[in-house]
Amino acid sequence: MIPGLIFLIIILSLVLIKSAEMVIVAIRRIAKEAHAGLFTISAIVLALGTSLPELFVGITSSLEKSSSLSLGVVLGSNIANIALVAGLSAFFMGKVNIKSDYLKREVGIALAAGTLPLVLVIDGVISRIDGFILITIYFAYAFGFFRHRFIQIGKEQQEEGFIYRFLREFKHIESIRAREFGRLFLGVAFLIFSSDAIVKLSSRLATEAHIPIFLVGLFILAIGTSLPELAFSFRSLEDHEPSMFFGNILGSIIVNATLIVGLSALIYPIRIEIGEYLTAATAFFVVFASFWLFIRSKHRLDRWEAASLLILYFVFIIVEFV
Repeated sequence: MIPGLIFLIIILSLVLIKSAEMVIVAIRRIAKEAHAGLFTISAIVLALGTSLPELFVGITSSLEKSSSLSLGVVLGSNIANIALVAGLSAFFMGKVNIKSDYLKREVGIALAAGTLPLVLVIDGVISRIDGFILITIYFAYAFGFFRHRFIQIGKEQQEEGFIYRFLREFKHIESIRAREFGRLFLGVAFLIFSSDAIVKLSSRLATEAHIPIFLVGLFILAIGTSLPELAFSFRSLEDHEPSMFFGNILGSIIVNATLIVGLSALIYPIRIEIGEYLTAATAFFVVFASFWLFIRSKHRLDRWEAASLLILYFVFIIVEFV
């Protein structure tokens, strides 16, 4: 049974990588058509799409009144995004340069977003009010990215007549943008399907191997739900798109910590024992602080720095199991 589950996970991982390649091509062409930055598209659209497995786990666990599992998955996924996804991608692909100055600001936003649920849960519960606050923060973040584009669209609507806008939109239906949106949604659908199947198979594998449920959320489910980010990161670096690489990782952390935790808490308050999450919370701060120092020092992530992130993750595993 266990070898069969491992084989299925490998096959689905190949599907995951191929669908990530499809999404990469679509996003690049859409960004060119819409005159939007690749970092913006990756941080909002794809980050939300690749975080849907975590969202699925969070909503399901909340409906079953086991919403503490969702915080474990989110916290584990955020650690994995930095230590494993960024670490493995940069280690195998070589150094990753940071070309955009505003990226440093987004790293700060991601750190603040990732820390916020850990601050709200200090009293032992993330209430529905806390969940509403987290969701509001996410939409404020998303709107901030597209604020200038919204203003531009509004001016276009004022300056153009109804007939002209209608004909223009009709023309776009047959344009490359329509085809690439179709490719994008199809690719994201395969990303979601394959990652969701991997999560379910990983959960079943944990049951067969008699692994505690907390560790399933913190490690197996967290790693499983981070596979879309890993596949996308490899493809974006192969295509020399570091902005998409960082945008997806940082955007996923923000989505996980605000929208997903917020929705989970809104459905059913998250109650935890602080001691259960203390090691993981400490690991998140250490890993993220190391990542921030690495990319701020020389505006790039070198291979040895990526190796350091991987070592930190393995130390985290050892400490958690000990």
